[in-house]
Amino acid sequence: MVKGLYTAHTAMINEEHRMDTLTNNLANFNTTGYKKEGATQQSFHDALLVKIKDSSEWYLSRRMGNMQPGVKIGETYTDWSQGSIRETNNTFDLALSTYGFFEIEYTDKAGVTSTKYTRDGSFTLTLDGTLVTKDGDYVLDSNGEHIQLDPTEDAFVDRQGNIYQGNNELVAQIAVTDFEDYDYLLKYGENMYDATAEATEVPPQAQVLSGYLEQSNVDIVSEMVNMISVQRHYEANQKVIQTMDNSLDTAVNNLGRLQ
Repeated sequence: MVKGLYTAHTAMINEEHRMDTLTNNLANFNTTGYKKEGATQQSFHDALLVKIKDSSEWYLSRRMGNMQPGVKIGETYTDWSQGSIRETNNTFDLALSTYGFFEIEYTDKAGVTSTKYTRDGSFTLTLDGTLVTKDGDYVLDSNGEHIQLDPTEDAFVDRQGNIYQGNNELVAQIAVTDFEDYDYLLKYGENMYDATAEATEVPPQAQVLSGYLEQSNVDIVSEMVNMISVQRHYEANQKVIQTMDNSLDTAVNNLGRLQ
């Protein structure tokens, strides 16, 4: 019976983790380029039980069999499927037609600068003509440099990410990167990623779409249905614990009581 308490407890912990993941997805429904996450679950390895130090067994150890302690939290994974594309008609709102990432020069609060990767192409020009993200981080070109434009001239961005100004003069090319295995990308914030040392870059196949933004790939209806399922699983395990607690209370306080 006590084993059942532990089993129900581990199930409730797992459902809490699933609920946290679902609520984070819903909170980022309107985050440009956000990729929803999911949570997996695993069973604990069977544990061998051995009865020891029991006077009824002459203090000899005796194998009692295997115990299954329930479920444990597995991996959190990212769904890399394409989000819907929304038209904005803003030149520097950019989306990628398929897999790939824009390169961003990100500086943290400690002043450390590093390259991040994102699907969020909501870029803008500063007063001096530097192309930056909505948070002010620099957008990088194909040479890893900041993109400097003339803020007084119109610009055009083609499907290869080339930026033209003036008399169709090529000014810069927006860097687009893709990776062979996304398992080597680490999430940073809500819609940026770090590439680990094991990440291998491959030539991107995506086209750059100017005047469009990729929305998150979160399906509200699906997430809400999953939340209801998680809540019911949590409540079911909660009732298991309450039932076992009542049974233990009866066994300890009532059974064997002298009338």
